[in-house]
Amino acid sequence: MNNDIKIMPAVALRGTTILPGTIVHFDVSRERSVRAIEQAMLQDQMVFLVAQKDALVEEPVLADLYKVGTIAKIKQVVKVPKNIRRVLVEGLERAELIGFDSTEEYLEAEIMTMTDEEETELPPAAREAMVRSIHDMFLAYCKENPNFSKEIAGQILDIQEIEKLLEQLNINLSFSMEDKQKFLELRSLSERYEWMGTLLSNEINIAQIRKELQRKIKERIDKNQKEYILREQLKLIREELGEDHTQTDIDNFKKSVGKIKASKEVKEKIMEEITRFQNIGINSSESAVMRGYIETLLALPWDKVSRDNQDLKKAWDILEADHYGLEKVKERIMEFLAVRVLNKKGHSPILCLVGPPGTGKTSIGRSIATALDKKYVRLSLGGVRDEAEIRGHRRTYVGAMPGRIVAGLKQAGVKNPLMVLDEIDKVSSDYKGDVSSALLEVLDAEQNYRFADHYVELPVDLSEVLFLATANDIQNIPRPLLDRMEVIEVSSYTENEKMHIAKEHLIPKQKSAHGIREEQLTISDGALADIISKYTKEAGVRSLERKIGEICRKAARQILEEKKDSVSVTSENLTDFLGNGKYTFQMANQTDEVGIVRGLAWTSVGGDTLQIEVNLMPGKGEFVLTGQLGDVMKESAQAGISYIRSVALKYGIAGDFFQKHDIHIHIPEGAVPKDGPSAGITMATAMLSAITGIPVKASVAMTGEITLRGRVLPIGGLKEKLLAAKNAHLNTVLVPAQNKVDVSEISKEITDGLRIVYVEHMREVLEEALVK
Repeated sequence: MNNDIKIMPAVALRGTTILPGTIVHFDVSRERSVRAIEQAMLQDQMVFLVAQKDALVEEPVLADLYKVGTIAKIKQVVKVPKNIRRVLVEGLERAELIGFDSTEEYLEAEIMTMTDEEETELPPAAREAMVRSIHDMFLAYCKENPNFSKEIAGQILDIQEIEKLLEQLNINLSFSMEDKQKFLELRSLSERYEWMGTLLSNEINIAQIRKELQRKIKERIDKNQKEYILREQLKLIREELGEDHTQTDIDNFKKSVGKIKASKEVKEKIMEEITRFQNIGINSSESAVMRGYIETLLALPWDKVSRDNQDLKKAWDILEADHYGLEKVKERIMEFLAVRVLNKKGHSPILCLVGPPGTGKTSIGRSIATALDKKYVRLSLGGVRDEAEIRGHRRTYVGAMPGRIVAGLKQAGVKNPLMVLDEIDKVSSDYKGDVSSALLEVLDAEQNYRFADHYVELPVDLSEVLFLATANDIQNIPRPLLDRMEVIEVSSYTENEKMHIAKEHLIPKQKSAHGIREEQLTISDGALADIISKYTKEAGVRSLERKIGEICRKAARQILEEKKDSVSVTSENLTDFLGNGKYTFQMANQTDEVGIVRGLAWTSVGGDTLQIEVNLMPGKGEFVLTGQLGDVMKESAQAGISYIRSVALKYGIAGDFFQKHDIHIHIPEGAVPKDGPSAGITMATAMLSAITGIPVKASVAMTGEITLRGRVLPIGGLKEKLLAAKNAHLNTVLVPAQNKVDVSEISKEITDGLRIVYVEHMREVLEEALVK
């Protein structure tokens, strides 16, 4: 095997490979390539042609070129416009590119000619086998490609030399430049044979796959044409039967599917249902059910969202204008809005407002929706006892419909509304399922992005819904459900807050509702204060609004009947409008008494004071409790008397005192049930005062749970209790030391004027409460 090294002009080809034995022409436009052609013409017309790896490289270097090219003889050079040379060459032999001689005018290559490694080694039988194998594959190729030139095919099949056969196939078949280059680089005959076999097999497979695809496309086109003809015939039949409106509905459904914003999964499901609806008759019992189902799916806002307000100042102004107080709720909503502005994604909060009736829990939901530019949906859950109300009914049932959650989304028209779940503490359960358990999935941010409604049968995304639940009593909410919500307590309004709410919201609202102009009715501050204290007893302002409405009705009658220009309501004439006051507040006692202590209680309508009375009588050591007390309160009294007996000697109580005397504890307002541990220290103080005969200060009120060892434990409802103490003009309140944090969160308006004493043990309570 002889390899000669030569130096000759070289041309870098873009997008083509010249093979030995071929006569082809190509265009040359690059300056260095044109000079190389000219230099070759001045010498022996021999030029080295090598392909570029990347056709976009304008000034190729050695690394940009393939290692193997073709030595060719230039047959003809023709000048064409734009300084282009059209060159006709004949490929002669393979050569390996070793390097370039340095010249700036043109590429001058140092090359080494290549010869086959196995030219004389293969026996004739092997060559004949190769020729026959390639002929068979080429025949199969021609069968799959009937457009291939029969004349060229005949010429190729006449070739009996394997080397020439392979070269002619490489020249005449439409292989890629990379495949031709690979063929050019192979050194041995057997390698070129295997490579050509691989290429032919690949081309045959491609042709077969293409045929199969064309067959399937043709079948589909034929099927579509057949369906079109049948559909047109069916349409004509339905027109004759007067059922054309069903087809119109189907067409409208299909148009609607294209318009809705939804995932591919949803659209495919709707199209399946439309197809089923199309195939059943109009008189079928399923027709109306399927129509309703499709309409529900199309009406749901799958991926449709509304744009939230991102102006924090505007949102705050709206919240402030609509509601007085409720600072914690407003601040939490502003925090949510601030986070949403910074992070466009993320779960919406699930809030639960807990507080007495009439404190604005439900109405603030609408204000929040307005402030955030969200759609508003309110679901009243009070008395709901069927799980299907939340999850929907399965379509197998007559009259099936989606659950309230999905119906709320449908009503809102977007997937990110504000949804108020009103009275969530009043849901119940029966044999049909537990509603609170169904709500677990709805209110779990980790699950509700694929909420399963039995009717819809597709996952519904609730992750962008801002849920706002309301409740009066947190104790009635199951713990797993409560754990999924962020609880915000909405406490009772103070008299001052009620005054502001009445002046800024309730009076203008009632005047507008009764058609009274601003100047036609005035209500003095004194009259308002009397309405709040004498005519209403509540934590919220519902009764207050009704009383103002009653005044407006009477004022409207006076304006019309007595022709008055304006009506003025004051403390003096308030009874003319509302009659005598219904409520009186039990004020602090004027004198210090033995066995009477003022306690503090929390009720569903706010705070109140309880006057606990203790009497001693000669007897046999009986312990009597009256006033409709609950079990917890009775146990607190038992703990109190046990503590007193344990410290009897310290207070000079005889050892046999408790065997010779009966103790009777009574809490007035016997028709009202009372319970809870917070009156423990109050009852213990009253009993010790009665036993020792030491009076209790009339200006002192107290609240706290007592233990057997006399420790004072924390209690709840402190704001309402302190408010009740202030209204009763009690200036000293004994509070458990562990409630100090709660006191710090209560507004100065309530605590001003009160002396709050923090106590940890009954010793401190007795020292502060008993007259020295």
